[in-house]
Amino acid sequence: MSETNPAAAAEVAAPHRYTAAMAADIEARWQDFWDAEGTYAAPNPKGDLAGDAETVAKPKKFFMDMFPYPSGAGLHVGHPLGYIATDVYARFHRMTGHNVLHTLGFDAFGLPAEQYAVQTGTHPRVSTEANIENMKVQLRRLGLGHDKRRSFATIEPDYYKWTQWIFLQIFDSWYDEQARRARPIAELVEQFEKGERALPGGRSWSGLSAAERADVLGEYRLAYASDAPVNWCPGLGTVLANEEVTADGRSERGNYPVFKARLRQWNMRITAYADRLLEDLDELDWPEAIKLQQRNWIGRSEGARVDFPIDGERITVFTTRPDTLFGATYMVLAPEHPLVEKFTPAAWPEGTRQVWTGGHATPAEAVAAYRAQAAAKSDVERQAEAKDKTGVFIGAYATNPVNGERVPVFIADYVLMGYGTGAIMAVPAGDQRDFEFARAFELPIRCIVEPTDGRGTDTSTWENAFASYDAKIINSSNDQVSLDGLGVVEAKARITAWLERSGVGEGTVNFRLRDWLFSRQRYWGEPFPIVYDEDGIAHALPESMLPLELPEVEDYSPRTFDPDDADTQPETPLSRNEDWVNVTLDLGDGPKKYRRETNTMPNWAGSCWYELRYLDPHNSEQLVDPEIERYWMGPREGLPHGGVDLYVGGAEHAVLHLLYARFWSKVLYDLGHVSSAEPFHRLFNQGMIQAYVYRDGRGIAVPAAEVEERDGAYYHQGEQVGRLLGKMGKSLKNAVTPDEICAEYGADTLRLYEMAMGPLDVSRPWDTRAVVGQFRLLQRLWRNIVDESTGEVTVVDAEPADIDEETLRALHKAIDGVRGDLEGLRFNTAIAKVTELNNHLTKAGGAVPRPVAEALVLMIAPLAPHIAEELWRRLGHTGSVVHRDFPVADPAYVVDETVTCVVQIKGKVRARLEVPPSISEEELEKVALADEKVVAALGGAGIRKVIVRAPKLVNIVPA
Repeated sequence: MSETNPAAAAEVAAPHRYTAAMAADIEARWQDFWDAEGTYAAPNPKGDLAGDAETVAKPKKFFMDMFPYPSGAGLHVGHPLGYIATDVYARFHRMTGHNVLHTLGFDAFGLPAEQYAVQTGTHPRVSTEANIENMKVQLRRLGLGHDKRRSFATIEPDYYKWTQWIFLQIFDSWYDEQARRARPIAELVEQFEKGERALPGGRSWSGLSAAERADVLGEYRLAYASDAPVNWCPGLGTVLANEEVTADGRSERGNYPVFKARLRQWNMRITAYADRLLEDLDELDWPEAIKLQQRNWIGRSEGARVDFPIDGERITVFTTRPDTLFGATYMVLAPEHPLVEKFTPAAWPEGTRQVWTGGHATPAEAVAAYRAQAAAKSDVERQAEAKDKTGVFIGAYATNPVNGERVPVFIADYVLMGYGTGAIMAVPAGDQRDFEFARAFELPIRCIVEPTDGRGTDTSTWENAFASYDAKIINSSNDQVSLDGLGVVEAKARITAWLERSGVGEGTVNFRLRDWLFSRQRYWGEPFPIVYDEDGIAHALPESMLPLELPEVEDYSPRTFDPDDADTQPETPLSRNEDWVNVTLDLGDGPKKYRRETNTMPNWAGSCWYELRYLDPHNSEQLVDPEIERYWMGPREGLPHGGVDLYVGGAEHAVLHLLYARFWSKVLYDLGHVSSAEPFHRLFNQGMIQAYVYRDGRGIAVPAAEVEERDGAYYHQGEQVGRLLGKMGKSLKNAVTPDEICAEYGADTLRLYEMAMGPLDVSRPWDTRAVVGQFRLLQRLWRNIVDESTGEVTVVDAEPADIDEETLRALHKAIDGVRGDLEGLRFNTAIAKVTELNNHLTKAGGAVPRPVAEALVLMIAPLAPHIAEELWRRLGHTGSVVHRDFPVADPAYVVDETVTCVVQIKGKVRARLEVPPSISEEELEKVALADEKVVAALGGAGIRKVIVRAPKLVNIVPA
């Protein structure tokens, strides 16, 4: 038999060997046990998930993974990396005496399911729920210790009822700048009614119509609808947030062109929280790279707002360099600026230069043509340092307030409506883009900062602009204020004070951050709980009418257009369901006809608050019970703003999800609904599992599993192919599923391999051939405790005094190291230490002492929980290993009795000494100089210097 089937022979010889089949049996049994026993149920202090007081009294920990989206393709081995890591961390903390909340839900609204519905006619809910069930099966097989009572999907009406409720809290709130917090809109109305807050034009609140009141409140609401420039994507039939547009001006999903258009959309006034979003970053335990991305996205800058009079009105600009005002020789508006039409005359003013007109007969024609040209570019393209500057004169002049000069007003694509006021004062001597534009359009360039590079003040000889924060200001004075001879800081302060005295400007702070575009022209998203009356006034649905559920529709797709046709308008799937859109409701003043909002919320809405639902998932009366929220997320020592103890996910969500969730959390905090002002206290970004992509001569990916390596080259069906390390995915034909690895080796092996591949925050290449190394570790562990022939436990009972000192030292060093590594998320080095101890026991031979075996099982339990449970039970224990105490090292065995000290003479090692770890530098020097080998090597030579680094190094420099 052994000759024909070695594997079968080995199985007969060792019927109780740890194999893939045995692993599958063990893992299935223990997963069933955990489910039946509710092993991972984390008790709340009250409510339907309340548990025993002893567990609730423990220190608590709340660990989270970023929401998975249930893709139809299922998981590949790259997806579970973060999930396994948080599971290991959660298991370790359960074993160190904590009440641990760890669960996982599904972020299930969004475009992929909708696109699948369009292609197949399958309702998005049907395909999404099927994908969720498939993913649950895959995740369960990995042995993840989730509290399944707390899981949910964002598409469940019981969940999105509260997403809609939160939207209404934001809609019914305004930001009080003086109090620096959100307040109910009713308090603002009361201020207007009492005359405590002035209305535009000095009118009284009682004198305003309902529509006028709605318009006034819309200027304050934290959720508001407005006509504004948006990113319109005809190819998708929807508008996109800035963050959903790629650097080359295309949609992140689908790679379609994106254009600027003016549409009425819902927005979130996240800009009101810009300062707090910046300030509170300092208290968060986040990677500095993520904090930097958020700071840059918010983009705080200090400067001044300056008014340039024009035709009896004004154009307001924001500048960080008001000290250069005397050098402003023209103005530029963003092509989308709403004042462009207002100030564009019917004909060109007399004396207009031909280079300013773009060859058009009238200003209106020039403006229209240039706007069409600019709309086809992304914001990134418009801000790129293009060699040729484009623009057109609108036919109007404004007045520079510091010197009374008339300055021409242009539109140009390098000015964005999304930054500052959408208008700039152009100072070509100090800004390279303004300099190039001025040269292209024959505009004056006035030197207002004294050059320090020897170029002189004659700008006609300059090849580029000169910008400096150290040079002196020149050519900058009028009969009321002079900046000449001042440094930049002093000049900025002086001119800002003059602007404020003169009523033509003020010092201010500006932000790059724009309000969050919150509308999507899609079906598969949360409906807005908003209806409009016959005057177009928006009304919030009362809480009793929530959730507002999605209706059934025949056509799931928004109307899409030619991707390159910017002159199109959205048409949403919901707008075609007239029976749902037009409705009669009694909102407190009798039955009336209303029209529902036909946009839906973006896919980010559900993930803005899901951490709260995990806390109290079955609460139908409140967003979350305050006592439960305080227990899990309230502020405490080291967490001044509260939040989740550890949040693990990809760095790609640095701005989108994380910034939005922080904003929602702060609004809910201000309104008194939660005690935590921040959602996630600690953030950890796991790396990516990569895989080799193989492409043929056409550049098309071929199945990685079918590629052969021969003599350092790679072949697919006889044709040589190229290899490049990249992402893992179905489209790249290099995906490896966790199901495959679990079938061949078991889930514990997969868990160990993914954690052992390298530091958790570093990307690493997948190598299926290397997985077997962790499988062998588990086989050796099994053999050290279980006889492969009989299945009997082979450990021997022994007191610590009966165990040899070398083994005790190996054990306690491992305990100490593994405990520190697990606490520090250094799972790869923890596995290395477990492996080292296991190998020591294997090499030592003989039966393993029970205390050592049990400690080893407990150490590996967070990493490989199934085999740990099985061995723990075979070692005679009842119940689960999950809540057993993690071993504690004896300090006496952690510290080495001696360490090796290297003695060098002229850089060469001349002796190695075994010395106590605590030896002093003076004593070590004496021991080294007295050593026979050192004395012989010196040969009687004098000593000029001795450098001692106790206890490991002595360096002797002869005279």
